Amino acid sequence: MSGLRPDLAIIADNVAAGARVIDVGCGQGELMAELRARKGVDARGIEIDPANVSAAVTRGLSVVQGDADTDLPYYPDGAFDYAILSQTLQTTRAPDKVLDELLRIGRRAFISFPNFAFWRVRWSLLWGGRMPVTPALPLSWYETENIHQLTIDDFRTFVKQHGVVVERAWFLNGDRQTSAAAANFRAELALFLLRRGDEPG
Repeated sequence: MSGLRPDLAIIADNVAAGARVIDVGCGQGELMAELRARKGVDARGIEIDPANVSAAVTRGLSVVQGDADTDLPYYPDGAFDYAILSQTLQTTRAPDKVLDELLRIGRRAFISFPNFAFWRVRWSLLWGGRMPVTPALPLSWYETENIHQLTIDDFRTFVKQHGVVVERAWFLNGDRQTSAAAANFRAELALFLLRRGDEPG
């Protein structure tokens, strides 16, 4: 076992060997290290937290301090085979623009996010009348970095409207995968593999 968070483990399993990858919001580089060791990937990272950048660089990883909202335009078109944004989309100021940039600099993009329509979230709002705290949303409303809460159905509608192709999708409850049927209600976390509509399959 790699010890990776479940969505990151799925990404690691599905990135092609030898690919060029950028991990945006890479934390301390756990996924990058796994991809380098297992798949011989050329992995680069962007991370906003300087302590995480330092920890990743100490591991010998190529990570720079940067912000997904402002720094992706500096990368050239098609520079990477995969752009990865794991559990970070909902923290960005302009998620639509960030997604456009990911699909510009990467031929494909992995995006994961907590599902705000998960049944436990709905239950918390309906019966408790309070913002939920769950394993995927562990912080109270005043501590969370999440500023653009979204659901699986929100995301599906968004990518369809923007001509983005969903190549694969995975839906998770903890470390277990659940089916796509009623995923908007049943899944705590979603992971999508995307490409632009004009990008060959």
